[in-house]
Amino acid sequence: MALPEVLKSNLRIPVVASPMFIISNPQLALAQCKAGIVGSFPALNARPEAQLDEWLAQMTEELASHNAANADLLAAPFAVNQIVHKSNKRLEHDLALCVKYKVPIVITSLGAVPEVNDAVHSYGGIVLHDVIHDRHARKAIEKGADGLIAVAAGAGGHAGTLSPFALVQEIREWFDGPLLLSGAIATGSAILAAQAMGADLAYVGSPFIATHEARAPEAYKQMVTEAKAADIIYTNLFTGIHGNYLRGSIAAAGMDPDNLPESDPSKMDFGNASAKAWKDIWGAGQGVGAVKEIVSTAELVNRLTEEFFDARLRLRDA
Repeated sequence: MALPEVLKSNLRIPVVASPMFIISNPQLALAQCKAGIVGSFPALNARPEAQLDEWLAQMTEELASHNAANADLLAAPFAVNQIVHKSNKRLEHDLALCVKYKVPIVITSLGAVPEVNDAVHSYGGIVLHDVIHDRHARKAIEKGADGLIAVAAGAGGHAGTLSPFALVQEIREWFDGPLLLSGAIATGSAILAAQAMGADLAYVGSPFIATHEARAPEAYKQMVTEAKAADIIYTNLFTGIHGNYLRGSIAAAGMDPDNLPESDPSKMDFGNASAKAWKDIWGAGQGVGAVKEIVSTAELVNRLTEEFFDARLRLRDA
């Protein structure tokens, strides 16, 4: 199946920037789009909920203005992440705004709901649903999602435990639609590797924490540049769902990263989640070892682009 136009037009490299809770905002997403990759943010990052209207207006207007002034260097489209879990009391409100502004790409998480997909399809948008298992992938497509984000081991935030090789292979046995891969992708060669194993695009998050535009404390950004894969802790303590977090932030909060208790998944609440937990405990993926300094988003995308095409040339000449 051919990729929908929105996932290939105006992209310098095959990358969708993942929407990071707290960190991703219009400043970061706009910089990502203008640099030539799909920029994104979670709807829940706009607080209070009325702010989402302002953010979507800003995204729409600034990208239109950029494109009018740069006909030879058009911006990539943007995406908004919707948490579909029942605890998200804002979903109906936030989805209505996505329809109002005709958000090109909606990324859904923690549940597949046909009504959400139908709403996005009503104006010509597409829905990408993130999954950690093949069975989740099948349900998402059955319920109307257009594409899938395979969240493999090592991804920042809420992540799965399966090898990317296994997860992509199982999905590709029956699904030939848009497939993105997430999990420790922090270099251009890793982006190419994602395509080589069967994904269409890479889903990249953690490197963008260490950018000037990211809405993250400077200490968080610095910790990302100093961390290695071994500094990532996988736990469900903070949200009820397993995710990857920086060891240093857990220790700074007075906890032992190697002896964390289990959380009760039934108590997770994304509509009214404690902001303090997310601000003090910092998520990141196992690809942090490739992040060496805090740079602008444009500089990061330039690095990834150069590495991606260098890797292609090396393979061609091998």
